[in-house]
Formats: sequence, C-alpha cells, structure tokens
Amino acid sequence: MIKIKLIFICTLFLFYSCNRGNQTNTNQINIVAGTSKITGRIIVPDGKIKNSVMITIGITHPISGEDVRYDIPVDSSGNFSLDFDIETETALLNLFTNVGPHKMLVVQAVNNDSTHVDITYDASLNIKNVDVMPAINKYDMRQAISVLGKMIDYKPTDPEWKYPQLFDKSIDEFLDYAKSSVAKRLVQFVDNDNLFSQEFKDLIAKDYRMFIYTGLVFNYERQMKLNYYNSTRDTIGEPEIQKIDRSYFRFLKDFNLNDPQYLHTFTFPELQDSILNNEVLGLPSIGESDIASWLVSVKAILSDLVGFDDGPYYDILAANAYGRQFNEHLKPLSEKQKENITKYWGDGEIAKVLFRKNEQIIELDSVKSPVVVNDVSTIAEEKVIENIISKHKNKVIFIDLWATWCAPCLDAMKRFRDTKDDYRDKDVVFVYITNGSSPQKLWESKIQGIGSEHYYLTSDQWYYMMDHFDFEGIPSYLLFNKEGALVNKFTGFPGNDKVKEMIDGLLIL
Repeated sequence: MIKIKLIFICTLFLFYSCNRGNQTNTNQINIVAGTSKITGRIIVPDGKIKNSVMITIGITHPISGEDVRYDIPVDSSGNFSLDFDIETETALLNLFTNVGPHKMLVVQAVNNDSTHVDITYDASLNIKNVDVMPAINKYDMRQAISVLGKMIDYKPTDPEWKYPQLFDKSIDEFLDYAKSSVAKRLVQFVDNDNLFSQEFKDLIAKDYRMFIYTGLVFNYERQMKLNYYNSTRDTIGEPEIQKIDRSYFRFLKDFNLNDPQYLHTFTFPELQDSILNNEVLGLPSIGESDIASWLVSVKAILSDLVGFDDGPYYDILAANAYGRQFNEHLKPLSEKQKENITKYWGDGEIAKVLFRKNEQIIELDSVKSPVVVNDVSTIAEEKVIENIISKHKNKVIFIDLWATWCAPCLDAMKRFRDTKDDYRDKDVVFVYITNGSSPQKLWESKIQGIGSEHYYLTSDQWYYMMDHFDFEGIPSYLLFNKEGALVNKFTGFPGNDKVKEMIDGLLIL
C-alpha cells in the first residue's frame, strides 16, 4: 500500500496533533534599497572536520518577495565574508554552518554597515561561543529558530489523544481549531519563556502563525482531504468537501498586516504569495495595470478581510505582485510597467528595489530554458517513466518530483538555478513532475520560471510512481544515465555541489 502520505510534508500532519542585554530594535522599520555586509570566523578544533567548512546565510526580501540563500566557503583560516542586497534599513539574517547544520542563529544586518559573527565549536562540535556585532540578545539569537522548529515538530504525548476529525465539521469550527492550536503552541513554547525579549516573542508568533496558515489553512480543500484520510484511515473514499468563498479568509483580520514588524519575519513572502495566488480570493494580476487602479480592485476584495482599507501593507502587496512576476516567471518588467512604477512611487525606495531586482531578472531571463509541457494522462501508470526515458535517448535525465505548495521543492529549484544553467549545451535533460495536489493554474504559472520539461500526472500515476520508487515525501529525485538506467534516487535536495558531482560523473562515462 502507498506509504503515508506521499505528497504532504510532515508538518501538515503535525498541525493537527496538535538578562535582556542589548537587543535588536525593529520597532521602526524603513524600506531601503541598500546593501550590507557580513564577515566572521568559524573556529573548529583541529582534525574535527574533514571537508571544507561552509556557512549558509538566509535573508528575506519582503519587497521583491523572496527568500535568498547564500552558501559561502570558509577559508583556511576560518574567515568568511559576504556583500548582499538588503530591502529594509535593518534586517534579520538566519545562518548555520555545515559543522552544526541544526543549530541556526539569528543576527542583525544593517544597511550600509557590516555585521561580524565569530562562532567557536568545542571538541563535540557543539557551539561553545558566539560573538556578534551589532549585539543582539544571545537567547533570541540562539533560540528563536529552535523554538519555531519545536512548535512545528510538536507531537502530543497524551496516550489518550485522538486525531481530530474536522472534515465533517463546519468551516467556522475548522478556523476556530486552527486559531486555538496556534495559540496553545505559543503559550506552551513562547509566551511563558521569560528569556525571550518581547520583540522576539512577537516575531516568533508572527512567523509561526504565517507558517501554519500558509501551509494548512489557505488550501481548505486539500487539508480536509488529508484530515479525512488521517482521521478515518480510509484510503479509498472521498469526503464531501464544503465550498468556501472569499469570506473564509476573514482570519486575515487577526494578522494585523499593517504592522511593520512583518518586514523582519522570515515567512512574510510566503504569506503574500498565498494571498496573491489564491484562486478563491481571485486578486487580479498586476500586469500592466495602473497601480492606483489595481489597488482599488484589490481593496474591494481584501479590505473587509484584513480589517483596513489604507496603510503601508497595500503598497508592499503591489510591490510583491511585481515580485511574483520576477520570482515565478523570471519575466522582466515591460516598459509600461516601468512607467507605472515610476508614476506611482517616483524615485522612492520601493521603486529602487523593484528596478534593482529587474536588472537581475534580465540576466536570468536571458539563459532561461523554454517550457515544454507533456501530456501523459492517457499513459498507463506503470509506463510513465518508460515514456519519459524514451524521449531522451543518449541523455542524462534528472527528474524532480515536486509540488507548488512544497516550499523545500521551490527552494531547491531556486538554489539549483545557476548550476542547472551550466548544462545548457550538454547532454542533460531536466524533467519536473507533479500532480493534482498542485492547483493547475498555479502550476502553469510557476513552471514559466522553471523552464525545461514538465508533467502533470493523474493521482493514480503519481501514487504508483511514489510507491514504485519507495518515496515517502518530496522533493524527491531520480537520476538516469545515458542508457536509460536508474543510477540514483533520493529525497531532499542534497545541495548544488552533490547534484553536480552526480551528473558530471554520468557525462564522462
């Protein structure tokens, strides 16, 4: 039987289980198209690490609407340095090293300034000490990401606990359950922890709420189907799902989205993407619309749901609408769009951010491979892979099983983008496969920025493939050599260098 439960990341299941010192000041957050720098040193006892040390740094760009990740090699003396773009006067970075990849830290970046981080590991490769400038509450720095992970990974320990049956309850009951579940986790892990600054308690609460709602609540139909399976263990039947309308999204009023602190959270771009892409909300694409006119249409839909009809949130949403074009389609601004941006924002910072991002997209668009969509809906489930392989004789074939809702899938594609471009003129084919859990219109939109070959499988085809290759989750990958033989399969993106090593090894054979 197909293993539990294939196309859903584990966190979806978990939802239903359901001395202050110097502190970073994020109360005043100004948008700025700036740059920042981070330097530092990683100190590891001699002989403890065989391979080179890498530090990974992530930063959220709330205006262009993306999360950016940098993998930086550390030199032989343990030093590293990175210059990077920033979209707010101050921003929060998350970072970790391959020495201790599960110990993620949060530090502050400052526009037109430098952040310095020294991390010392002990003989057991645990963090012994961290020195950071500008200074930040060390408990906030070391525990913020950790406590988010604990809330996401929480499992009830009560032996009497039963999986909640929600698919046959009213929509109001489901929304109440979601709200109370988030509140309970925050009380349990954050509210009563007096070592966190109040500012970081607020940040953690915002990030956790956005994570749960974007991953679980926005797509009501998908969650009810999952809840039906998990609460009944019926793998054959289908529940009768209630239809939702725009009023369902009234929970957005609880978010207080005009709060500028959202610009310092890590999950804000995902929330904005969920709002802009949701078919039930039906926000218009910004396209070449006059921005002021577009916002009139948007406010007519959103104002009652978010609880306000004016404020900085709407300008950020408009910027994120252009960001969607950048990030999903890798499509540069048209001349009309540039004119609209200048007319609305003048030479303001939002316009500067968008024009800077546009220059980056122009470079990416110039090397983007065309999109090819293949229809295999009439092909027998056990013949799908054979059909794909037969199209690409004497080619190395790298197959990516993914979904539009899978954040790790999308992150992996983005990280692999530059490395993938190295194979433009080589005997390598990249194939992307998803199924009906990805809304078709959203899938059609997202693949424009991915390029290469795409397949949209039926449920039977998808489940057969997942079961046949013994996959339990996504992203998952298949690698075939030039003779069409499977040489590797794995779940979870292992990094650019590892994938490149695998592909290059097959090209030289």
